[in-house]
Amino acid sequence: MRAFLRHLRAEPPRSASYRGANYVPLKPWQVRGRRFTRRGRRGVDAVEVAEFLDRVAHDLAEVYAALGSSRRETERIKDALKCWQSRRAREGLAARR
Repeated sequence: MRAFLRHLRAEPPRSASYRGANYVPLKPWQVRGRRFTRRGRRGVDAVEVAEFLDRVAHDLAEVYAALGSSRRETERIKDALKCWQSRRAREGLAARR
């Protein structure tokens, strides 16, 4: 586990548009288990914390974008289903006459 966390710490943050193929989005357990380097009495390394927060914010933005896209697709499918059901109902009424 420590080796894995060291690997995460060693990776430089990547630009949102030009990620490498080996980029792996953060998992919830990684966020919860993240520990930062202590800097004596002054607390943690501010740069390290800022980089991590940028990465978390980017991953969250991607999740919310995917969720919005999924909701739009769901609405599109629901509307198509309603149209299809209405058409079938009209065709059924016309056939009975």
